[in-house]
Amino acid sequence: MPDNEFTLVEHLDELRKRIIYCLVPFVICAVASLPFARSILDFLRFPASGLIEKLAFFSPQEVALVYGKISLVTALILSLPIIFYHLWKFISPALEEKQKLYISSFIFWASLAFLCGAVFGYLFLVPFSLKFLLALAGADLQPVISLSKYISFILALTVGSAIAFEMPVLVWLLNRMGIVNHRFLREKRRYVIIGIFVFSAIITPTTDPFNMTLLALPMIVLYEISIWIARWNERQKPEAHGENP
Repeated sequence: MPDNEFTLVEHLDELRKRIIYCLVPFVICAVASLPFARSILDFLRFPASGLIEKLAFFSPQEVALVYGKISLVTALILSLPIIFYHLWKFISPALEEKQKLYISSFIFWASLAFLCGAVFGYLFLVPFSLKFLLALAGADLQPVISLSKYISFILALTVGSAIAFEMPVLVWLLNRMGIVNHRFLREKRRYVIIGIFVFSAIITPTTDPFNMTLLALPMIVLYEISIWIARWNERQKPEAHGENP
């Protein structure tokens, strides 16, 4: 059983403290990455090579706002291990003593899953989406793509994919805490799939079913992987997961 039980006020105070601990490195990383925003922008334009020659901007402040957005996303990625550490520290009072030993594994796998998801979105989702959407225009129409619209598009797909890749880590954590098991996950599969498509529709920057499906399919695969992870966890400690939640 957990070591101690917090009151609601203590939970809120702890949450406030952890948020501050996360915000400080986040702000530092955002400020530090701002001088490199132009180089990061060049990197983000790579998936559009051969498809979009130049990006346009339609207001004096648009470039500055885009640089700010790039710095914030960069700061999120750089400060991610710290954020995951404080997330774990926030939930650790609800864990048993043995479960608290998984903190290094949680930070490592959660950070790795986020990065893998971002790479997947950057290398696969974004190029496929751009090719499909621009091909709809045909040869008669000339695309004039706004800088802010392009950055919003690529960041939405990349970060959305990164968040989606956290699913196996989340299931692993919930399974370790005894909240869910593989039978529960299998029984709720149809509802989760519906939720995945809703999430994909919300996170994708366009309303077309192509992009929604492009993000939803990997998430469904990840959910199936999560079921096997939960089952593997239960085999490691079958007595802790004997009943459905």
